Amino acid sequence: MAVFRYKLQSVLDIKQKLEEQEKIAFGLAAARLSEEQEALQNLMIRKAGYDRQARMLVEGAINVLEINACRGAIEVMKTKIRAQMLEVHKAQRQLEAVRQRLNAVMVERKTYEKLREKKLDEFKQELLQEEKKEVDELVSYTYHQNEG
Repeated sequence: MAVFRYKLQSVLDIKQKLEEQEKIAFGLAAARLSEEQEALQNLMIRKAGYDRQARMLVEGAINVLEINACRGAIEVMKTKIRAQMLEVHKAQRQLEAVRQRLNAVMVERKTYEKLREKKLDEFKQELLQEEKKEVDELVSYTYHQNEG
């Protein structure tokens, strides 16, 4: 029996490998975004702690040095939070870029798979036609043998 050979199988294999690489890159980008968001969350928690401490310092016996140190820490935390928000935004943009690349590679792979399926269907149809032709020839041969 004839064996189906897809001429573009090597291209399809390459597309599948590229898709796997992009999936890995997507996973790494998603992990980085998660890490950056977690770092931002931690900074916000620390700032909230400094805010609580500042309120407590103002309520009790007033120590100007401690209040100023606490306010300075709050300002530093605000700066760190802004910087971290930029990092989160950068990670989000990177994740979106990787997502778009992954989608493009997936579309290409699916296109080549559909082409392969179409060629396989054509191959099967050709085999059926050949089989029908052989059966017709066999029937014709046996019919002429029986007449003679």
